[in-house]
Amino acid sequence: MKKRGVALVMAAVVAAMGISGCGGKAKKDSETGKAEKIRLMVWSPSEDQSKDSGEWLQTTCEDFAKLHPEWDITFVYGVADEATAATQVAQDPEASADVFMYANDTLTTMTDANALAKLGGKYREEIEKTNSEEVLSSLVKDSELYGVPFTTNTWFMYYDKSVFSEEDIKNLDTMLKKGAVAFPLTNSWYTPAFYIGNGCTLFGDGTDESKGVDFSGKKAVSVTDYLVDLAANPNFKIDADGSGLAGLRDGSISAIFSDSWDANAVEEALGENMGAAALPSFTLNGEQKQMMSYAGSKAVGVNPYSKNMVAAVELAVYLGSAEAQMTHYELRNVIPCNTELLADEKVANDPLVSAQNDTFNKTSILQPFVAKMNNCWVPVENMGKGIRNGSVTHENAAEQTEAMNEAMNSDGI
Repeated sequence: MKKRGVALVMAAVVAAMGISGCGGKAKKDSETGKAEKIRLMVWSPSEDQSKDSGEWLQTTCEDFAKLHPEWDITFVYGVADEATAATQVAQDPEASADVFMYANDTLTTMTDANALAKLGGKYREEIEKTNSEEVLSSLVKDSELYGVPFTTNTWFMYYDKSVFSEEDIKNLDTMLKKGAVAFPLTNSWYTPAFYIGNGCTLFGDGTDESKGVDFSGKKAVSVTDYLVDLAANPNFKIDADGSGLAGLRDGSISAIFSDSWDANAVEEALGENMGAAALPSFTLNGEQKQMMSYAGSKAVGVNPYSKNMVAAVELAVYLGSAEAQMTHYELRNVIPCNTELLADEKVANDPLVSAQNDTFNKTSILQPFVAKMNNCWVPVENMGKGIRNGSVTHENAAEQTEAMNEAMNSDGI
């Protein structure tokens, strides 16, 4: 514990001095004039390191090294996707990577373990200058910034332009009159879109655990009733295990909801008829309600135990830079969030970019990353499964909705 405490104090000192912009680059060895030898361990998803992606991570790190001749860098690459990196780092930060990719909803896991460095000074200024307030807010806790964003993280709609017009896609119920739509009703990352769209809330603005979850009352029950009817519509298909994509391929389904990771598969299925758009509204008791997805970001984080803190922070900033985001986008369809890139004509005119960022900025809420959010996933999943298998009906919708709300506000079920 004593060693851990010393390391945290040193990390704080570096954060206050080196990371705040006093002295940025390391100096060459004063006696030999040679570059300082350093080792940086970097983790990212396997897709970033594959030949299919042009070995994006390795190439970008090598480009970084060329920009910093003051360091003779040995890179050590490891595989950890954004969802699981937090668990690994939090369990043993001293044995983890210097730099890693993570999903913002795992931020609290790492800060509670003192396993994520704060970014301040000139680095924070640079990050704030090239990102929207919405993106930045996904990485801020107690006024401290904990990472370099490189993409927004939410879901939107893909559709067949030969079936639906631009007017049709504004409303889900209109779409269901013209073609089959698949939606992952048993996936609790998606289903809250209807409840939130009708005024249900999670932890106030998403940051106040004391306010709990409000998926109760008439506003929530009316959504459950709507979803029971939706599931009974022959043109509504419950998407699971790739059935939506399969339907796009064989023509039995004309729209699905997913993230940018399915872009290539959707394009293969629909070709020139591929469309992408922000979330539609839905008609609830004669009123238009806007579907609202969860949204967050993916970021490059820095380990506060890094023995080469300045170099690690410089690398993190570079991996999240406009240049790196552009190659990430070109090689892997990772949608950029850098505001300068989003103003680029080539990027701005991509419907995929517009769909994801319009959803993030206009039809989403920031996914809460408070600890009690972990209690919310299973109850919503069970509600979706109950609607699918018919155990949730109009007759028991109020009872089942209240049970879901109670479970979301408990310490787990």
